[in-house]
Amino acid sequence: MITSGGDAPGMCAAVRAVVRSAIAKNCDAFAIYEGYEGLVQGGDMIKQMSWEDVRGYLSEGGTLIGTARCAAFRERAGRLRAARNMIVNGIDALIVCGGDGSLTGADLFRSEWPGLVAELVSTGELTAAAAEPYRHLTIVGLVGSIDNDMSSTDATIGAFSSLSRICQSVDFIDATAFSHSRAFVVEVMGRHCGWLALMAGLATGADYIFIPEQPPSAQTWGDEMCAIIDAHRKKGKRKSVVIVAEGAIDNELNPVTAEHVKDLLVQKLGLDTRITTLGHVQRGGTAVAYDRMLATMQGVDAVDAVLESTPETPSPMIAITENKISRKPLVESVALTKSVAAAIEAKDFDKAMALRDTDFAEYYAAFQATTIADDDSKAASLPAENRLKIAIVNVGAPAGGMNAATRAAACYCLARGYKPYAIHNGFTGLTRHDSVRELSWLDVEAWIIRGGSEIGTNRSLPDVDIGMVAYYFQKYQFDGLLIVGGFEAFLALHQLERARKNYPAFRIPMVCLPATISNNVPGTEYSLGSDTCLNALVDYCDAIKQSASATRRRVFVVEVQGGKCGYVATYAGLCVGAIAVYSPEEGITIRQLEQDVERLRTNFGADQGQNRGGKLLLRNEKASKVFTTQLIADIIREEAKGRFDARTAIPGHVQQGGIPSPMDRLRATRLAVKCMQFIENNQSAGSDSASASVIGILGAKVVFSSVRDLYEHETEVDNRRPRRVFWAAMKKTSNMLSGTSPTDV
Repeated sequence: MITSGGDAPGMCAAVRAVVRSAIAKNCDAFAIYEGYEGLVQGGDMIKQMSWEDVRGYLSEGGTLIGTARCAAFRERAGRLRAARNMIVNGIDALIVCGGDGSLTGADLFRSEWPGLVAELVSTGELTAAAAEPYRHLTIVGLVGSIDNDMSSTDATIGAFSSLSRICQSVDFIDATAFSHSRAFVVEVMGRHCGWLALMAGLATGADYIFIPEQPPSAQTWGDEMCAIIDAHRKKGKRKSVVIVAEGAIDNELNPVTAEHVKDLLVQKLGLDTRITTLGHVQRGGTAVAYDRMLATMQGVDAVDAVLESTPETPSPMIAITENKISRKPLVESVALTKSVAAAIEAKDFDKAMALRDTDFAEYYAAFQATTIADDDSKAASLPAENRLKIAIVNVGAPAGGMNAATRAAACYCLARGYKPYAIHNGFTGLTRHDSVRELSWLDVEAWIIRGGSEIGTNRSLPDVDIGMVAYYFQKYQFDGLLIVGGFEAFLALHQLERARKNYPAFRIPMVCLPATISNNVPGTEYSLGSDTCLNALVDYCDAIKQSASATRRRVFVVEVQGGKCGYVATYAGLCVGAIAVYSPEEGITIRQLEQDVERLRTNFGADQGQNRGGKLLLRNEKASKVFTTQLIADIIREEAKGRFDARTAIPGHVQQGGIPSPMDRLRATRLAVKCMQFIENNQSAGSDSASASVIGILGAKVVFSSVRDLYEHETEVDNRRPRRVFWAAMKKTSNMLSGTSPTDV
């Protein structure tokens, strides 16, 4: 395993996954220190890794095995020395985590390998017998880059961690900008890729962004930017934020700098404007939950790719599309990536956008659709019969991203000339208080960074008074309904769809956007709020694990939420390196507890208090009625016989998070816009069951699924969860990479 190029949060998680997965599959695992420089130098820079060598890596930022630029590897002579060092150490496969330059170098190394080996034999550096087992080199690429600039994958290791740093910084800036009614110009990284700038702009509600893939007109961009910001100010907005990628240009390829943007805001609008350049803070800190998961799952798949490779197999790059880990041809992916910069240089900006993943274009369109400057004239120009009235209601427990979804839906409606209505305090608010309010742009403008639910939410369903719900739907003549929430929102949509035969008011397109930390809604593998919850849990467990590490001989049993769905416990267990995860789907048995206690005895006995790694067990709150969190801790303490201790830790509603994570904000915006388009496109659907659907991410696609089909065929209603355990692969990986010794795997 080698890490190369710029460091990125999550690289350590990738190293851990590769090392432990390789050992578990009876392979020898090596770490090459200091990138390709270590490969060229050899000696102590190449170290065989043991299971314990990577303990604690999950919570470390950057790369603990180092990275460095290596001029020598760019020359054949350097690659010749690297080949000798690999063969001498018995290495015949290389997993590289880095950017496009690092992966290009790796594939070149593979193509030259037969010639390099032949030369080493001909010069007497190696004997023919020694070289014979190493006739072929296997290369697998993992993309570690905060810029998320690799084509053929939705996300690169480190990108969402970097985005989290940016959004946190802009959120902080937001407060002071509001206080002083200032404008801020924020410069973020992204020399040839505007992903960070685009996603940060969308996730923070920025007024304007500059990205190299979609540069503004050289003649008019200043006037256009100022017109939008001035319109926002006239609507009552007190703060303005413009985000500039470091590689931003206009359509004549002239650089667009933060200083230039600031000068225009001062001169044209008279705004008190400041510049903030975030710099390398964007690379810092530990990896967020998503990057830990991504690096871990991709690292394990990289080892599988090595074992499944043949001399004829093209070098693969491990990618992710929506929620699905996949393999793409490395050379083709690198070529596509480089062609983006070439397209920009040739001023073919449409091609540059097309070469990015489909998510990129959709998020850009979502930014354009929700960052409006003039909604009033659009409404005035739209015929009355085309001005749709769309209701938005939150149902269930609060979840990060609910407000972002409501905001995006409302802004999209306003931009199209429609009327968005909020049903406050759920269906009880509607039936008891007629709590329907039309939303304005200024009402929702600042909601994207707020947790909870600004329009109020509860668990009540339409059957609290289905006739009264129908009455109000008829009264306001709603043309569509967006329900944002968890399992209750799913049930609410099912009740409304079932009631269509008796109530014509419900014969309108209706869609449920899942939002729950439990991620237990059928029809999707991702729910808004689950990422915020997992980040809160990762931070909490990192702190708990640090305490356990300091005392050397302590185990924490952490109780996590999730209802009767084990998704959160499993995902969090993978991200924090829990020694065991107890979920409702599998329950807890005496046999399992006995094995886990014995494993703890073995681990504590082996390290003799020298190892800093703390021990965690994660228990879902509904995993067992008998084996409670406290009882498990008591059993461990009793069986430890004084050799180690056990404590409980219950984060409770902290898991609902405060400020939503960037991923929850982004996906809330993107999916809410898709929901509005679904409502637009199904106006004539009437009672067609497909017009009452759940939007979801399934594998590599965003899909709409009929709520009737989901309820009847894919739902465990009593357990409030989907029938399909889509996180099963994650559980298997977590078990393999846990604190278990290789002999126990």
